[in-house]
Order: sequence, then structure tokens, then C-alpha cells
Amino acid sequence: MSRTQRLVLLLAIVASFVAFLSGTVVTVALPKISAELGGGLVGQQWTMNAYLITLGSLILVAGSLSDAVGRMLILRIGLIGFGLTSVAIALAPTIEFLIVLRAVQGAAGALLVPSSLALIIASFKGAAQGRAIGMWTSATSAAAIIGPLVGGLLSDFSTWRWAFVVNVIPIAIALVLMGRLDVRDVRTPGIRIDVVGAVLCTLGLGAMVYSLIEGPSRGWNSVVVLVSLVGGAIAFALFLLRQRHRTNPIVPLDLFRVRNFWTGNVATAFIYAALSLNGFVLGIYLQQTAGLSATLAGLASLPMTIIMILGSSRIGALSGRFGPRVFMTVGPLLMAAGSLMLLLVSGDFNYWQQVLPGVSVFGLGLTVTVSPLTSAILGSVPTERSGTASAVNNAVARIAGLVIVAILAVIVGGQIDLDGFHRAAVVTAGLLALGGITSWIGIRAVASAESSGEVMVSPAPCVAGDVPVVSRV
Repeated sequence: MSRTQRLVLLLAIVASFVAFLSGTVVTVALPKISAELGGGLVGQQWTMNAYLITLGSLILVAGSLSDAVGRMLILRIGLIGFGLTSVAIALAPTIEFLIVLRAVQGAAGALLVPSSLALIIASFKGAAQGRAIGMWTSATSAAAIIGPLVGGLLSDFSTWRWAFVVNVIPIAIALVLMGRLDVRDVRTPGIRIDVVGAVLCTLGLGAMVYSLIEGPSRGWNSVVVLVSLVGGAIAFALFLLRQRHRTNPIVPLDLFRVRNFWTGNVATAFIYAALSLNGFVLGIYLQQTAGLSATLAGLASLPMTIIMILGSSRIGALSGRFGPRVFMTVGPLLMAAGSLMLLLVSGDFNYWQQVLPGVSVFGLGLTVTVSPLTSAILGSVPTERSGTASAVNNAVARIAGLVIVAILAVIVGGQIDLDGFHRAAVVTAGLLALGGITSWIGIRAVASAESSGEVMVSPAPCVAGDVPVVSRV
């Protein structure tokens, strides 16, 4: 690996790390935010979902934007925007102000992920590209897992506001790396940004999520709720119809003709909805009901991080050797078992006996799942389309988390008490089981035909973290 490649990989990891960290660092800080700014459960939901709405809906158009005007330029704009909004959120005087800024922060975050991956894809070829994507995936997954711990420490020993200011540190590092990197920005001629499509996607998702969050409190027969739900569904349907007739669509629907791609994304929707539900509910329950500090609530997920660090490389190697199907089946089922073990939690709370076993099994299942899932999806499409495929998969994951948090009140029965916590654990297990079953039924060693030919996965063994090389036949 050359010096330039090392800098590109480090820059891509640091830039994406910020976006994924900010998605979860706030989870254990939510009770402190609510206590200071108000808003209750609805305010907590919107603090999470305002970020996910813009991140999930704009991450797709950001890929086209980086191709049109240059990856380095878009990455720099995203980093600066993310840093400024992070500082502004830390100064938020009201919950409403914070929620609006979280939406703006999500838009800035959407610029980071596709540009980072595009840099990797442009700088690495063949097996080296697979290893680089594997390292990027592991790092961003770690960011999502350690987020609650960072948020907890800052909330307890300082203030929840520092959970947002901390983003400035990796952003500064990324900007310094960009200054040291001698990479010519590449622009693809002829690309037109689908502004109308981006607006339809964002409005559609936002309106539907608004109705799902406000439905339990306003009533499902409320005119505002019904109009938002129906209007959002129509806007999103128009967005999908528009993609069929665009030369450069935000979502290339032809990718979904590839069996491993669409199956992997369906599995992603189930699995990441479950991950979002588990992280949101566990962080709040451990503080508001079990009485733990924010730091201890964040430490509750530490076993998952340790297991991922110890096992990810080995699982990546085994997945490259035996294929992703078994791992994508067994992993989610292990996570489902770990979630059901959280039903041991009782009013007489004991972390070591009631939470640690379930979290550990959950972490083992997550380790078995993540790398094979990424490999199955990116390995099912031609290399030149892996950036778009990754953007679509990331959007599916964020939107899945967005929807599940939106209907949280329905799942937990209005509040995250012991009964609500148990309900969430059962729903989490059910979603994970669906993810595992989908993978077993749908994932194949050889991807389905695309519109212009077959795509197959190279039979050569992969090293840890590799993405299988794809070729036309």
C-alpha cells in the first residue's frame, strides 16, 4: 500500500467515522437532553430521527453530487458543515432548535459517506480494494458501537453538549489529512443532479415519519396525521417512479435485479431496524428505569465492541472462504437469541446476570453478520458500481432505523418501562430472525443476472475483510 493509498484510506475512515459516531453517540445522552430541554419521548425520537431522515434520504443524491462536482470538494463541504452544526447543536437553547439542527447535521453527514467510499474505489484496485472496503466497514461499525460509551462518559462527567462538540476533533484530523493528500479531484461530465427526486424522497420520508411519531399522541384519525401519512407515501411513490425514467437516477433500480443485492438489502432493513431499536431502548431503559448513570449505560454495550475487535478479521476470512450465506443466517439468529435473553431483566435489576449474557451473545451474532453482509452486497455488483451499491445499502440501513424509532411508542406501549423494554426485546428478536431467514432463502454464491449479463463472485479465497472480486461472464 503506497503512502497516498494509506492517506486516502485513513481520510475515508475518519470522515465516515464522524457520521456513524454521531448517529449513536446521542442515544445514551437522550435522557439528559430531555431533562434539560424537555420534549419527552417524542422529543427523544425526533432528536434521533431528524438526523436519520436527512442522512438516509440525501446519502443517495450525495453520491451523484460527488461525481458531478468532485469528491474532495464534497467531502470538504460535508466535514465543515458537520463541524459547524455540531457546535451549533451544543449551544441549542430549546429542543425544537436542536431537532432542526440535527436535520441539518444529517444533510452534512450524507455528503461524507459516499465521497469517502468513492475515494477508496478510485484509489484501490482488485484485492486491495476489497481489503480497503473491509477496513472501512469495520471502522464505521466500531464507530456506531462505541458511540453510546462516548456519549455516556461526556454526559456524566461534563454535559451532553460535549457529545456533539467531540465531533470537531476527527473533523479537524480529516481536514489536515486532506491538506496532505495530493489527489486530483475527478469530475464526471454529463451528470445532472436530480433535485426534484431528492426533494420528493426527503419530503416523503419526513412526512411519513412525522405521522408515525405523532400518531400515538394525536390519534391515528387526526387530519394532520392522515394527511402526512398519505401525502408522504404519495411523494415517496412518485420518487420511485421518477427513478425509472432518469438517465442518472438517485436509486438505480436495475441493481435490484441482482438477487444477492436485493436480498442483502432486505436483510439489512430487518437487521438494522433491530439494531436501532435495541440501541435506543437499552440506552434509555438502563438510565431512566434501571437507574444507571449515562457512563454505565454506555459501558453496557462494551462487550459487543470487544467481541467485534477480536472476531471480525477471522469472520471476514471464513466468509471469504465459505461464502456469506451461512454467516448472514447464523449471525442474526444469534443476535435474536441474545435479544430474547434480555427478557431476564426484572425489577430487581442486576447487570451481570440479566444484561451481560444477552449483550455478549448479541455481540457475537453482530460480529458474525457485519462483514459477510457487506461482502454479499458489494460483491454482487460490478466494481465500478460498488460506490452506488454501498450508498443504497447505507440508505436502507438508516431508513430502517428511522422507521423503527418512529413507531417506538407503538412497540413499547407508550413508555420505556420494564414491560415496554420486554416488548422491544421481543420485536428486536423477531426482526433479526426475519433477517436471518431472508438471508438463508435468498443469498446465493453466484449473483443473479443483471440486465446486461451475469455477475459472478470470484472463487479465489479472500483474506480478512476482503470483498469478493466480481467479473462479467
